[in-house]
Amino acid sequence: MRTPGKHFLLACSFAVGCSLASQAGINSELRTALSSPVQAAFISFLLGTVTLGLIVLARGWAWFRPGALASTPWWAWLGGVFGAFIVSMSIFLAPKLGALTLAIAIISGQVLASLVLDQKGWLGYPRVPLSMSRAAGTMLMVLGVILVAAN
Repeated sequence: MRTPGKHFLLACSFAVGCSLASQAGINSELRTALSSPVQAAFISFLLGTVTLGLIVLARGWAWFRPGALASTPWWAWLGGVFGAFIVSMSIFLAPKLGALTLAIAIISGQVLASLVLDQKGWLGYPRVPLSMSRAAGTMLMVLGVILVAAN
């Protein structure tokens, strides 16, 4: 299978960003209807799980390789916990902060954490040393949060 080009991957990343901004608003409306951010997050995850299950079935993929679950590092199981935290907090914060402030704050948190993860090569990421341009870009993101949140 041929690896997609960088431009395609960047376009997919852009689509993910657009989806994240939309997801928080959509789930926030679900929270209003259900009167609970946790129940709204549960419904979101339930529908996501069913969707992924249908994709696996449609593609004819095997569910799990033998021994794969037992050989998974303990910290790899935290993705679902983080996902629940991210979706629940996005639902809670969206109507309080607005789409732009929420998005830039989340992205800035991602950028700061990514800087450390890259520098240390933790969690399976390739080791990428800290550079002045990476540090400056991160500081500009943080400045962006301050400017956007000032309104």
